[in-house]
Amino acid sequence: MFNKLLNVLVPVVVLVSLIGFIGHNYINYVEKKREPVAVPKKTDKVLFFYRDDCSDCQSIFHQIYWKNFISRDVEFINMNESSNRKYIEEYNLVSVPTFVHDNKQYAGTNISDIDDVMGD
Repeated sequence: MFNKLLNVLVPVVVLVSLIGFIGHNYINYVEKKREPVAVPKKTDKVLFFYRDDCSDCQSIFHQIYWKNFISRDVEFINMNESSNRKYIEEYNLVSVPTFVHDNKQYAGTNISDIDDVMGD
């Protein structure tokens, strides 16, 4: 009986681990992308300004990615892309990570404050 359970459980654990590993690496790939982002003057999206080499940004990136996975209402803006630095003045950015939505802005890693800006 134990061997049958083990024969089922081991492949399931391996599969779940593999899926988790691939998902984690994909999100890290997304985080490192340095692409120019065009933010329209009127947008309903939450603007997430971050740097891929910022430890605070890295500490919350996966959570923000998964919050956005279904709703698709976050615009990820990597400030290590030089063409995205124009937003520093436009949004009065002083640090990263910074979240901007409607008239709210928050710089930091406190999830409840981030949720407040995001409207969650």
